Parts: sequence; structure tokens; C-alpha cells
Amino acid sequence: MIAGLILCASLTAVDGDTVKCDGQNMRLLGEGIPFVSGIDTPEIGSHAKCLKERKLALIAKGRLKELLAKKGLRVVFSGATDHTPSHRPLVNIYRMNGEEIGKKLLQEGFARTWSPRRPHDWCNG
Repeated sequence: MIAGLILCASLTAVDGDTVKCDGQNMRLLGEGIPFVSGIDTPEIGSHAKCLKERKLALIAKGRLKELLAKKGLRVVFSGATDHTPSHRPLVNIYRMNGEEIGKKLLQEGFARTWSPRRPHDWCNG
């Protein structure tokens, strides 16, 4: 895949930092650089390490869902996919005012800065 605009007939929140575009899971970068920087939100459901993380994940997903409900969103593919078995495309989603959704989640406290050397502990921090 080549970096560029992705058209989505349907765009939904899977968790706080993953969206589904027409059935394809995509990971939010928050204007980060693939494999160097980005955003991270708590894990949802059985992937959570504790009840606190599970609750925070539902709150982050809810906020992402609100942001995705706005009209005029642009999904921009970075040209890279993550290292999970599903190889999710790494994307930025921009609102009509130019604001990037992942970055907004970070600013509002629903996400944290991600780096490959700094995993987050949502249960104790």
C-alpha cells in the first residue's frame, strides 16, 4: 500500500486507538512516526491487565467514538503497517479543522505517548 488518503464508507471505534474502516482494523498514530512514536490507550476486555485498565479502555473508546461521529473526517495512511498478525495500517485521522484525532485523545488525557522503549502500565499509573 502507498501512503495517502483512505476512503471509508464506515468508520467505527474498536478500542481507544484502533478504528475499523469498512471492516479493516487500523491503528491510530496520533501524528507520530511509525515504530518510533505514537499514542497508546488502555487495552479493552480480556487484553486488559486489571479492572482499572478495562474501565479506562471503555472511556477512551467512548471518546474516540464521539470524535468519529463528526462529518468530514480524513483518514491518511502512513505507508506502514504494525507488527501484529493482522498488520493493521498505521493511520492519522484528521477533523475538518485540521486537528488529528489521536493527538486530541492525547491532549484530553484519554491516551498516552507511545514509544517502543516505554510500555505503559495502566493499572499502577
